[in-house]
Amino acid sequence: MRKPVVIGVTGGSGSGKTSVTKAIYERFKDHSILVIEQDFYYKDQSHLPFEERLKTNYDHPLAFDNDLLIEHIEKLLRYEPIEKPVYDYALHTRSDQIIHVEPKDVIIVEGILVLEDKRLRELMDIKVFVDTDADIRIIRRLQRDIQERGRTLDSVIDQYVNVVRPMHNQFIEPTKRYADIIIPEGGQNFVAIDLMVTKIQTILEQKVIL
Repeated sequence: MRKPVVIGVTGGSGSGKTSVTKAIYERFKDHSILVIEQDFYYKDQSHLPFEERLKTNYDHPLAFDNDLLIEHIEKLLRYEPIEKPVYDYALHTRSDQIIHVEPKDVIIVEGILVLEDKRLRELMDIKVFVDTDADIRIIRRLQRDIQERGRTLDSVIDQYVNVVRPMHNQFIEPTKRYADIIIPEGGQNFVAIDLMVTKIQTILEQKVIL
C-alpha cells in the first residue's frame, strides 16, 4: 500500500512560497496531489467580541489551530478524507463553510509557520524554506495588499514594521534550520523546482509498505 508524500513549504510573507507550491502542483496535477494551506487553519474566534478579534496577530504561532491541522494531515496519511475549514477574514473568525478534501498521493502543506511546530515537521518527508531578500518581500507585499486588498500604503507599511517584520525575525526565519531544501528566488528557481519534483517522484516510488 502506497503512503502519501508530505511536503512542507514555508518562507516569509512575499517570499514566493505560494509560487513554489503552484509550480510543484502543476508538475503533478495529472497524477494525485493536493495543497493544504495553513492560512485555512487560523483558530476559531467566534467566542470573542469583534473588537477583540481585530487584535489578532496572524503572524504569531498561537494564531493557528495546529491541533486540527495535524489531525487532518494524519487522516490524509491514512487515505481518509477531511473537511477543511474556511477562514472569514472580514469577520476575523472561522466561517461556517467547509471544503471536502479527498486524500491524494502528494500533500503540500504551505504556510509561514509550517516548520515552527515540531509535530508538523515530523509528519513531513521534505521540508522546504523559500528564502527571499526582505526588500523583495516587502515590495511584493505592498503590491499585493494595495492592488488586491484595497489597503493604503501607510497601513501596509505600519503593519509590516510593527507586526510582520518582528514576527518574521522571531518565528519564521529561525525555522530555516529545519529545512531540507532552501530555495532562493521562489517559483522562478526552475532548477530547484526540477530537483524537488525528482525527489518527490523518488519518495513516491519508495513509499510502499510490504
